[in-house]
Amino acid sequence: MADGKTRILLATILAPCLWGSTYIVFTQTLPVEHPLLVGALRALPAGLLLMLLGPGLPPRDRLLPLAVIGFANIGLFFGMLFLSASRLPGGLAATLGSMQPLLVAFLAWPLLLRRPRLGQVLAALAGTVGVGLLVIGDTVRLDAVGVVAALVGAASMATGTVLIERWGRVGTPLALAAWQLTLGGLLLLPVALAVEGLPPMPTLRNLAGLSYLVVIGTALAYWLWVRGIAAIGTGVAFLSLLSPLVATFLGAALLGEWFTPRQWFGIAIVFGSTVAGIMLSRRRPAAPVAPAQAATPSRLISQCSS
Repeated sequence: MADGKTRILLATILAPCLWGSTYIVFTQTLPVEHPLLVGALRALPAGLLLMLLGPGLPPRDRLLPLAVIGFANIGLFFGMLFLSASRLPGGLAATLGSMQPLLVAFLAWPLLLRRPRLGQVLAALAGTVGVGLLVIGDTVRLDAVGVVAALVGAASMATGTVLIERWGRVGTPLALAAWQLTLGGLLLLPVALAVEGLPPMPTLRNLAGLSYLVVIGTALAYWLWVRGIAAIGTGVAFLSLLSPLVATFLGAALLGEWFTPRQWFGIAIVFGSTVAGIMLSRRRPAAPVAPAQAATPSRLISQCSS
């Protein structure tokens, strides 16, 4: 991997690490009875903030694909993420969400014509097992709505990740992050208001938690994430396995607890799956064009029209 891509990969790792703080910030500082509204208020201000940094409004001829990406990667995902967090223990929600790399591997087949490798599938399955060993306790409280929300959220962000690689070359990573956050927030906001209504008057604690999520956990994190997808490809989805790892470290630090041998085993599996998944998901270099075919007018015309 070239030095430039290595630097981008290292910076992209910061995104899921920041997302690892989302569950604690949401449950400790924000109104959990308004999960859809929290998702909308997380996305929309972050998108507007990034748009003010230079990208401006999205091109009108690309609004439809950008809206689809924004709905999948932001609007639906944020709504389902906070809904599952409000109804499930953090460990179970994280384990269900960790299925995203597996879903990305299979969605890339029809959407990017990239057949998943066996190693990718095994690494993704091992990652989910590792997360489960790390975060699920002896007693698990199941909630049907929360389970469905977590699975839909994982599928939604997996779809958005693949679509960013397919349709996302319409601007810089900063522009794409800004546009999908704004459009996703705009799509989620009216649904949240219709379903949940207005929340109570926010407290300073609410405002502090939301400010952190908007600026650090969303605007910065999603810019790094989109840049990583653009440079490296959908293999960055394996980095999402680090999010529950960070969340567990934060929870243990707040409670003054230490990890059990089972959890250390889960941590080792998560790290191994992440590295293996990234390596196995690297895009193959394009096959060189034969010299005899390189300059024929018919070939050039067909390439330009495709």
